[in-house]
Amino acid sequence: MSERVALISHPDCGRHDTGWEHPEHVGRLVAIPRALKYDVALFEALLHVEGRHASEDELALAHDRDYIARVRDTVAAGGGRLDPDTVVSEGSWDAITAGAGCVLDGVDMAFDGRARRSFSAVRPPGHHALRDRAMGFCLFGNVAIAAHYAIARHGCERVLIIDWDVHHGNGTQALVEQEPRIHFVSMHQWPWYPGTGAADDRGPHETVWNVPMPPSLPPARYIEALLSAVDAAAEGFTPDLILLSAGFDCLEGDPLGAFTLTLDDVDTLTRALVERAERWCGGRLVSALEGGYAPDAVAKAVLVHLRALA
Repeated sequence: MSERVALISHPDCGRHDTGWEHPEHVGRLVAIPRALKYDVALFEALLHVEGRHASEDELALAHDRDYIARVRDTVAAGGGRLDPDTVVSEGSWDAITAGAGCVLDGVDMAFDGRARRSFSAVRPPGHHALRDRAMGFCLFGNVAIAAHYAIARHGCERVLIIDWDVHHGNGTQALVEQEPRIHFVSMHQWPWYPGTGAADDRGPHETVWNVPMPPSLPPARYIEALLSAVDAAAEGFTPDLILLSAGFDCLEGDPLGAFTLTLDDVDTLTRALVERAERWCGGRLVSALEGGYAPDAVAKAVLVHLRALA
């Protein structure tokens, strides 16, 4: 491997207890280190980092403070249901702040030289979370927060977010589309949850590239569509940083999606984005886990993704 890649995680991400019957359960994370221990070469090549907790001020880069307080207080009261699909438990606040903090650490490391590329193995996911409410398993927009943080903390003038989760990143779009310094690309199954992400939805500043795709196409169709949109989003907008919402529910056989991507396709897409990162922004690519609801498949995909990042 030619590049030291950081694997960023925090044990508190396991404290978000949704119950084993919920698709977004802790087994999604547990499967990753379990698979990694059998790949000694990869394990030793990675820079293993325990991330930090994000502050409320950092969460407020993308979310309303009243909403932040409401989630914190619900957790402090023992938990509850925030929308039909989204619950919190007594450990969720620590998981939420750790998940966001890991991705922010990835941004810091990309700029301070410790690791130009990273993957944050975190939960709960974030790309459906809106400014003032939870949605679709998501509580706070980890990647959207990271984009605003990169501008505020590191002076980025152009940030490119790419989302290959099978579901439209409606929350991420809502949290960044008012900021012209952030471009957003989402490829997602259509029609599908949450029902947003039409191709003609370009956002108020024409900074959004939605790529709605039918299910069950040959994998090459998805790869071509995503990379074409990425290149369009970067035309005349060479990013200082690439952020990736890596949802592995895009894989064939995921219980919540009907895309057909394989592990080889994860390798192809990751390498293509690494090549663009090298050309555009000094190799800086910060990736974070979003969806993916077949834990063993997610773990295999994460290992492929980590190898390709290097």
